[in-house]
Amino acid sequence: MSRVRVAVVSGAALAALAVAGVATLGLGGRDGDAAEPGRTGPAATVPVTRQTLVESVSAAGELGYGAATPLASTATGTVTWLPEPGATVRRGEALLRADETPVVLLYGALPMYRALAENAKGGDVEQLEKNLSALGYTGFTVDEEFSKATTAAVKRWQKELELPETGMVEKDRVVFAPGAVRIAERLVRVGASATGDVVSYTGSTRGVTVSTDASKAGWARKGTKVTVTLPDGKAVPGSVSAVADATQGAEGAEGGDSAGSTVEVSIAIADQKALGKLERGGVTVRYVAKERKDVLTVPVNALLALAEGGYGLEVVSDTGPRVVAVEVGLFAEGRVEVSGEGLGGGALVGVPE
Repeated sequence: MSRVRVAVVSGAALAALAVAGVATLGLGGRDGDAAEPGRTGPAATVPVTRQTLVESVSAAGELGYGAATPLASTATGTVTWLPEPGATVRRGEALLRADETPVVLLYGALPMYRALAENAKGGDVEQLEKNLSALGYTGFTVDEEFSKATTAAVKRWQKELELPETGMVEKDRVVFAPGAVRIAERLVRVGASATGDVVSYTGSTRGVTVSTDASKAGWARKGTKVTVTLPDGKAVPGSVSAVADATQGAEGAEGGDSAGSTVEVSIAIADQKALGKLERGGVTVRYVAKERKDVLTVPVNALLALAEGGYGLEVVSDTGPRVVAVEVGLFAEGRVEVSGEGLGGGALVGVPE
């Protein structure tokens, strides 16, 4: 008697049964013990395996440094120097020079919205003092008060920068950013006015951005582990670092519906060296869509379609082959989760050659 095997479409779901010209296998009451008369056993067997079954999904991603942000300088005068595109500027280094005077990068969330001098108080004072301390200037307490000791530290810093040692930090001499920046583009030429947007910058570390349909973005939670496959086939681990709010396409905006909504998912790569010299380009991001731990699995083509409905396995033992009805669960990577009475790890089941 011929055997009906399950055909799988897309590796994750049962889609069709090969029925033309073949008979359907019956259980004879589905008691799990009936053997087909005259059968001598399957042509080949494989063991039932206990494992964690994972269904992975791939998405297209783009490697880069993220969106560029314009840098607005409030310095007066003429631009006399700008860093080259691709250069990384770190704490204490110049982002530009105006009339040969440096505009310096420091780290922090607050913008430089006022001049800071002795007796000033506030979170911006503490932010400045944290930077001075990180640059190696000491002798003051890092707090929200600009003290005489802070003034002395500022003067030492100004001396090193070859600036007038006033002890006051002028508003247009400092730019705060969250961390080191990478220059994306020069927005003006040397010789132009130093007031306005002079360069654009990104973060200094490479990451991956994935644009995905909002209805399929359930996996995108901060901390979710992913695998990034580079153009050369190398796999690099990553994790979701941020998920932007959904944005609607033109259709969704006009119809007030979620159609066309997309979510921007940012993925951090901790091991920057693993990326080699690759700075930009298309990559593939794989994430776990479903996972079933410690389950019994068999190859999908071991499944039999039963005349009574459902599926079974041809279990081979010392007493001969028998068909056992099974419940199926997750399909992934050519295997399927199964459970059935008396079915255990290591049991042999029939498969086509």
